[in-house]
Amino acid sequence: MSELPRQLSVSIVMGSKSDLRVMQSASEFLVEMGIAHEIDIISAHRTPRRLHDYAASLVERGIDVVIAGAGGAAHLPGMIASMTVVPVIGVPVATTKFAGIDSLLSIVQMPSGVPVATMAVDNAKNAAIFAAQIIAVREPEVRAKLIAYKRSLEKLVEETARDTASVIYPNI
Repeated sequence: MSELPRQLSVSIVMGSKSDLRVMQSASEFLVEMGIAHEIDIISAHRTPRRLHDYAASLVERGIDVVIAGAGGAAHLPGMIASMTVVPVIGVPVATTKFAGIDSLLSIVQMPSGVPVATMAVDNAKNAAIFAAQIIAVREPEVRAKLIAYKRSLEKLVEETARDTASVIYPNI
């Protein structure tokens, strides 16, 4: 796998270590695509100065997209988006209280002027796919890998449909 320039990178950030169980799939997909990325833990509520420094440094560090996972009140994605022009993708993380609905509503209900692209609850892989699509707009190598990935999804569905049809209708 060839190395991509450092400026093509993603920052995966989450509010606590417990969110890593969800956010790990974003990292795995970015590795598959050959996209440089970092992983960090920053609490919007417990480390506000660190959050400010992180958001203020994104552009100068060459970060193209942020994937921010958060549970509960889930302020992390919106707070980052309020402090940078770098696109932010929010991943609501399910908590034990409301199965992630509280996180989803917190992330998706952003005020005008502070957009956060919001994924489904616990779906960090889709966040990574979306981040790769943003990067692929200007990076042909990533675009080619995404096209191959999408074709593999299509092939998998076709094979599954064919296998299912042959079980239900054995004469096919």
